[in-house]
Amino acid sequence: MKPKNKLKIINDPIYGFITLPGDLIFQLMEHRYFQRLRRISQMGMSYIVYPGAHHTRFQHALGAMFLMQKAIYVLRSKGVAISDAEREALLIAILLHDIGHGPFSHAMEHSIVESVGHEYLSLAFMKKLNEEFHGKLTMAIDIFTNQYPRKFMHQMVSGQLDMDRLDYLRRDSFYTGVSEGAINTERLITMLHVHEDTLVVEEKGIYSVEKFIVARRLMYWQVYLHKTSLVAEQLLLRLLKRAKELSQQGVSLPATPALHYFLTTPISKDSFSSEGLEQFSKLDDYDIVSAIKMWIDVEDAVLRTIAKMLLHRDLLKIKMKKKPIPSERKQSKKSALMKREGFTEAEADYFVFEGVISNLAYRMDHNAIILLRKNGKMIDVAKASDQLNIEALSETVIKYYLCYPKSL
Repeated sequence: MKPKNKLKIINDPIYGFITLPGDLIFQLMEHRYFQRLRRISQMGMSYIVYPGAHHTRFQHALGAMFLMQKAIYVLRSKGVAISDAEREALLIAILLHDIGHGPFSHAMEHSIVESVGHEYLSLAFMKKLNEEFHGKLTMAIDIFTNQYPRKFMHQMVSGQLDMDRLDYLRRDSFYTGVSEGAINTERLITMLHVHEDTLVVEEKGIYSVEKFIVARRLMYWQVYLHKTSLVAEQLLLRLLKRAKELSQQGVSLPATPALHYFLTTPISKDSFSSEGLEQFSKLDDYDIVSAIKMWIDVEDAVLRTIAKMLLHRDLLKIKMKKKPIPSERKQSKKSALMKREGFTEAEADYFVFEGVISNLAYRMDHNAIILLRKNGKMIDVAKASDQLNIEALSETVIKYYLCYPKSL
């Protein structure tokens, strides 16, 4: 077999040509764990609202790595010492930061896998890869977990102005067509610097940072927390939860081997084994979509109905309010559904439910975005901004919602 050409150039619709920086990065990308991200949607059920939002975690990971390359170049040009080993570790850390995402990005975390988040799984995959690659990922893992002594490097991977956020805002804006999320990543990266082991933005970049924070807030309301995609995601969670409930009662449901494993095996962070990780590495969006198509014919009315809702985009109605929704309203809807369909109260809970969403565009109390003034002083961007709305955006906005069948 001929050796593969490792000098790969990938044409990205956002940034143009992306060059893979070295053999190790190429080998990690070729690994089946990473290739699985081609089959994991970046934005979950958002395509229900925005038909163009079919891009994947694979594309996002490549984009974030490209931005990291740019950021390292900028910092080095400003005299920040970053060794070749640190450069490679930073690129690996950002490339693999989302490798633990499951089908439709977050659906697994809150339904059939208890308290096992994608961050935990990403780290588990990175540790497994580190074994396969004979310890070459150790520094990348230290940066990812914030154990590396140079703390600004972790901020580049996971912070309020990291390469992850810079890519997903611009990429999601592009694929949804929501122009309010378009940010100038090149300008933001050009303004980066390091001062006292802290990732900072030069003072003249303040307006780009303000636009970034506003763009993030608008994208959350218009895209990530859009009420229709919110309903679809809640229905998907309930579909998987119901499927697991039935499976553990002994009901045999058609499913791929990987999905069947998670439906029939109790999974928590304490019991998550190497076998669980192996099965998870085989799980992607296609397992869930194929299950939905098969479950429209099952005997259970709850599972069958939710599967049809998702497949045919015949979703629940959602009412969103600024104040908590009175419990009597939810109860009256639930009682009406129980009477009409003959559901038990537990079954009716799958179709009539309430919830809370929150939008916090910027946190002043955690990993704040720091501006570096010309006199060498550092200041929180919210306090430095001459636009009062930046400090206002550090306040959490909460909304309450109630979902129920349209026929009610």
